Amino acid sequence: MGGEPYLSTPINLGDVLLAVSKGVIAFVVLLVSVMLMVWFERKVVGRLQNRLGPNIAGPFGILQTLADGIKLFFKEDLIPSKSDRFVFQLAPYLSLIPAFLTFIVVPIGGDFSNGANGSVTIAGRETFLQVADVPVGVLFFLAMSSLGVYGVMLAGWSSGSKYPLLGSVRASAQAISYEAALGLSLASVLLVSGTLSTNGIVQAQAVGGYGGYLPNWNVIATAFVPFVVFLIAGTAELNRPPFDMVEAEQELVGGFHTEYSSIRFGLFFLAEFMNTVTMSAIIVTLFFGGPSGPNFGFLPGWLWGFVWFFSKLLVFLFVFVWFRATLPRLRYDQLMNLGWKVLIPISLGWLLVLGSIRLARNGLLDFTTSSTKDTIIVLAGALGIGLAAGLLLMAAISTARSDRLAEHGYRETSGKAN
Repeated sequence: MGGEPYLSTPINLGDVLLAVSKGVIAFVVLLVSVMLMVWFERKVVGRLQNRLGPNIAGPFGILQTLADGIKLFFKEDLIPSKSDRFVFQLAPYLSLIPAFLTFIVVPIGGDFSNGANGSVTIAGRETFLQVADVPVGVLFFLAMSSLGVYGVMLAGWSSGSKYPLLGSVRASAQAISYEAALGLSLASVLLVSGTLSTNGIVQAQAVGGYGGYLPNWNVIATAFVPFVVFLIAGTAELNRPPFDMVEAEQELVGGFHTEYSSIRFGLFFLAEFMNTVTMSAIIVTLFFGGPSGPNFGFLPGWLWGFVWFFSKLLVFLFVFVWFRATLPRLRYDQLMNLGWKVLIPISLGWLLVLGSIRLARNGLLDFTTSSTKDTIIVLAGALGIGLAAGLLLMAAISTARSDRLAEHGYRETSGKAN
């Protein structure tokens, strides 16, 4: 499943113009969304911290982001004398471009009710309300999220300064740690949906839900665990609090972009918030049905898709802002432990459990003559193995901590090092 409907016939000039127009519109929508997201984050964080936030430039301070962007355009662009000039100038674009390319596979509207596939007719051509429905859209998202870290790494390396270099080294370790958990949690969604196409994933969630009341969202079908892992790993991939170790201004001055100024710094700033909007859109698409939802009839069906998508998107944008306003930054060892010792084992184990349940429901395990009993046996076995693995992991972490303390002449009593 996957692919634009109008591409099933020979391509002509009209098809090319349609594709280009969709790309331009998506880029404009994303830029406007980023500008509003910066304002939204400042206002929400201000309110959560009992401050006003921006309130001078425009009504409710809504033009503050535009004013900041204009200021960055006219500031002096400095390039360190010991930097690699070409790579230093290229790095901001390597962060920005993957952020936009990820957004092209996200369906942002369309009517998915009553078995519809979300397509609309534009200039006599049937198409989806996304830039491109890539047949391997989920893999494309993983590829772009992996490429984004190169901009951060090269920015730190090319600056010719030690503090940005430390920030870029942290970025590479963090990305590797959490990319694995992100991919494993995605595998659970693919197992349930049976397709790599983002449009196909939305269609699979648009059918009737459990008992006729609950929606058929993947967050429910995968029993919440992959969603929680994806949300945590996605936050770490975005380098947002409490995982903003690559910037860590308390110990790294400003992290990988310390030596950047003017519009080049603005591009990093833009990429960070663009990634936040894109990651929220991906979460909505993979776990919460994307633009699918009830069609109440008094609006066109495709417009209801926009309403549901942007309503869900706003919820997760608020969640990311909420994280920033409330959670303290992790220590670096805590960051690594969470990724390698907690999220990866949980996501891998849950993928095996979901696969086993699927086999049991299809009667392929043959433990008993009943698929229901086979499913219960699988769940009981998974619970027992999970508890045993958790206890072993906790014991291993405790032993490793005690050994590290002993090497420095300390011992642990009542959870404290003495």
